[in-house]
Amino acid sequence: MKFTFDWLKDHLDTNHPLSSIVETLSMIGLEVESVEDRGERLQSFKVGKVISTKKHPSADRLQLCLVDYGDGEPVQVVCGAPNVRPGLKGIFAPPGTFIPGIDLTLKKSKIRGEDSNGMLLSEREMGISDDHEGIVDLKNDPAIGTPAPLAMGLSDPVIDVALTPNRQDCSGVRGIARDLAAAGMGKLKPSDTKRFDGTFQSPIKWKRNFTNETEDAC
Repeated sequence: MKFTFDWLKDHLDTNHPLSSIVETLSMIGLEVESVEDRGERLQSFKVGKVISTKKHPSADRLQLCLVDYGDGEPVQVVCGAPNVRPGLKGIFAPPGTFIPGIDLTLKKSKIRGEDSNGMLLSEREMGISDDHEGIVDLKNDPAIGTPAPLAMGLSDPVIDVALTPNRQDCSGVRGIARDLAAAGMGKLKPSDTKRFDGTFQSPIKWKRNFTNETEDAC
């Protein structure tokens, strides 16, 4: 059973940190198999905007990009992605940051004689998928300098709970929130489930079936 921390808090009013929630889940019989925080290793990356591009003078498939990432003056980045273009907002890694997908700490460098002060990243270079056909192209128009986890919706940790067959009551996130509330980890929020009246007669027929046809046997 996987759910995000923010999803849990849609049902549970709590001020307890993630670590306390995880510890309590295991103590009440809901074993936590893993907690994946994909945004943690992406905190040093920011949203950058490509201001302009021009052909690299010494390489047909490379372009010189002027990138604004919200920290001082725009910087020059050498980029070979086929989808790079002026106006694109992507994920920028400044020099000194670790690139998890290629196991590399980025440094200022010269590529074919031209300065490159950082990197525009693909999803594979960020370590979040195998996609490396081009750099990340953010369509939601986030502000320049926004941390990458926020811009890409990766700031919410995912909790994976192993359910035993007798805990079907916790096969939904609300059931898990109910158990945590009972364990003193917060207050269960009121359900906002709306009532829907039926618009047709049910074809299923049923009747009481008591021993000796008496309701006293119930």
